[in-house]
Parts: sequence; structure tokens; C-alpha cells
Amino acid sequence: MANTELTRFIESALEAGASRTQIADALASAGWSPDRITDGLQHFADIEFLVPVPRPKSHVSARDAFLYLVMFGTLYVSAYQLGNLIFQFINLAIPDDLDFGNREYVVASIRWSTSALMVAFPIFLYMTAHITKGVTADPMRRSSGVRKWLTYLTLTGAALIVVGDVIMLLFNVLSGDLTLRFVLKVIVVAVIAGTVFSYYTWWMKVDDEALQR
Repeated sequence: MANTELTRFIESALEAGASRTQIADALASAGWSPDRITDGLQHFADIEFLVPVPRPKSHVSARDAFLYLVMFGTLYVSAYQLGNLIFQFINLAIPDDLDFGNREYVVASIRWSTSALMVAFPIFLYMTAHITKGVTADPMRRSSGVRKWLTYLTLTGAALIVVGDVIMLLFNVLSGDLTLRFVLKVIVVAVIAGTVFSYYTWWMKVDDEALQR
């Protein structure tokens, strides 16, 4: 968040007739980071008026926290169970001699993951649609602290999973213990985590562009 000093400076500069580009250039020359400059400018609407018009500040409500926690919680459950479901299908398609006798466990795991997905994924889709409808009606909800924190935590988790996945792949390559079954599982993890990372990176980009308007 922009500090009071920065906000006051931007307000005074806008009152004096300076353009947003001039203000941004001046602040950049003074050593302010681009993120803080953008955040500071977002405090004021880009409309013509006698004085700078402040944007409404976002507020964190218990309702918003509930919606985002349910959405991201069901996302994590769906992603994990989808990966586990595909893993078990890979185990059935490419059985390991050491796993002989575990077919019953694999089948039970498939039933469990399927059940979890049938419950969690529709809830995730519904909550995503509901939240999207809300931020479309009130764009300032995009600046919600809960929204940003949980999104960036999700991005961090997805990025760490991809990094760990690549490390595990390289470890097995160097150990000479690379099997088709293992490679397929590595690909599954990379695709799921990469999809989550890509989607929420785009999500945050859309938020930033919307708030800059």
C-alpha cells in the first residue's frame, strides 16, 4: 500500500495540474519503485475534475474471507485429488512388480479421488463464478487484501511444486532410475501446478489492468 507521504505528494501534484506520466517520472527519478508508484496513483481516479478524485478504498469483510478461503480450499483439494486420480490410472496402466497385490488399494484410491472431485470441483467453479461476478460489479474488490494474499500464496505454492518436480526429475535422471511411470507422474504434476500458476498469474494481471483504468 502507498504510504501517506506518497499519497499526499500525488494529490498535490494532480491539483497542480501535473499529468500521471509526469508524476510517475518524477517519483521514479526520486527512487520510488514502479509498484509503489502504481499503487499510489491508483488511489485517485483518472477523471477530469477540479480536484483529484479519490477512489473508494477496498475493505476486508468476513464474507470476502469466507468466499476466498472456500474457493482456494476447494482448488487445492481438486488439484491434489486430480493428480492422485491420474497417478492411480498410471499405476494400473503401468504396474510395478513391487506393487503387486496393491490393486485393491489403487481402486479404492480412485473411488476416493473421484468422490472428492465430484464435490470439491463444482464448488470451486461456483465460487469462482460468484467472486468474478462480484468483482465485475465492483472493480475495487480486486484490491482486496484477502484476494491478493491468497492468490500470491497459491502462486508461491504452485511455483515451489514445479521447482520440486523438476528437481526430482533431474535427481532420477542422474541416478539412472528413470522409468516411464515416473516420467508420466512428473508430467502430471508439472501440468497441474503449471496450469494453476499460469491461470492465477493471468488473474493478477487482469486485476492490475482493471485497477489502472
